Amino acid sequence: MEELMRMLELKQQGFYCSQILLSMALQDRNESNPALIRAARALAGGLGFSGETCGALTGGACMLALYAGKGEADEPDDPRTDQMVQELVEWFKEEHGRQYGGIRCDDILADEPANMKSRCPNLVLTTYEKANELLRVYEVVGE
Repeated sequence: MEELMRMLELKQQGFYCSQILLSMALQDRNESNPALIRAARALAGGLGFSGETCGALTGGACMLALYAGKGEADEPDDPRTDQMVQELVEWFKEEHGRQYGGIRCDDILADEPANMKSRCPNLVLTTYEKANELLRVYEVVGE
């Protein structure tokens, strides 16, 4: 319930799916990174509202990489990052893609912008939960 309230608060502040996922992950890490949240805006609406890959999925992939990806020249890249992202994609296809006929924003919304209010909150929340589950399973974060 706490995650849902955080998500809704961010939505009311004008953030989109991808931005919400990364904002919540940064909050979990007690960090702030407005530049990252600004950059995640490009993922909204299926890549700049082009209707392509869902922003919840791409935001979730970025969330995984926030924890496990290489960020500095002297920092190692966690070889499990791609595997976690691939598992997230497969889960998303099974969990949501099957229900909505694909993982593209246009597929999920079925050309009805009003569907955003009824479908997107669940996509964001379940993707956040799945990404956190993967981070725990791969022992990138503790319990």
